[in-house]
Amino acid sequence: MSAHAPPHPPRSSAVVAALIRKDLRLELRSGEAVPAMLLFSVSTFVLFHFGLDREALEGDLASGVLWVTLLFASVLAMNRLFVAERDEGGFDGFLLAPVDRTTLFVAKAVVLLCFLVAVELVAIPAYAVLLLGPSPWQAMPELLVVLALADLGIAVVGTLVGALGIRTGAPDLIVPIITLPLMLPIVIGAAQATAPLLLEGGAEALSGRWLASLGLYDMVFALIALAVFDFLLED
Repeated sequence: MSAHAPPHPPRSSAVVAALIRKDLRLELRSGEAVPAMLLFSVSTFVLFHFGLDREALEGDLASGVLWVTLLFASVLAMNRLFVAERDEGGFDGFLLAPVDRTTLFVAKAVVLLCFLVAVELVAIPAYAVLLLGPSPWQAMPELLVVLALADLGIAVVGTLVGALGIRTGAPDLIVPIITLPLMLPIVIGAAQATAPLLLEGGAEALSGRWLASLGLYDMVFALIALAVFDFLLED
């Protein structure tokens, strides 16, 4: 091999891992996204607990409160997802690096997914205690399945919308406006799948139809996002 041969570009998996570690360390130091999401979620559950003046929620109402709250909490993280790249010239540096540009999308989606999981580890128990009946834990195993599919969709959609918003220069305005319509299939599917689990008479079986719709939307939107993210970076 020639001594002047160019170095091999880093593997995509190594780039993704490095970007994830960087963002997670930044969040641990700054605490900007996860604490805000957690405070918003728990505060909203407390407001519903006292505002609705009910001992417990069930069915469609309980499911709707859960998913609308988690959706709006996730918007807080989407607004912050690409702030470091914008403020510190990270976009320009990444475009000049010899790496696949979709690795940035994958890394940011994983980071947003980690934020959601971290928030839900505290918010879901708080939701169960504040808003569900005397036996709030019976539906939790099935609820974890719905949470996994919905969180994946939120992470994929949120990453693409966050990148679009930060490139416009007005993420606080653009991200919520674009996010809400794109998240409708996820919220509807997750709420419909969750509602039978939260019935007062006892949790019913998961609906395979709604789980399939969530999985299909996740897959289709992930393919679309990977296809357009490269062009979004250039613009």
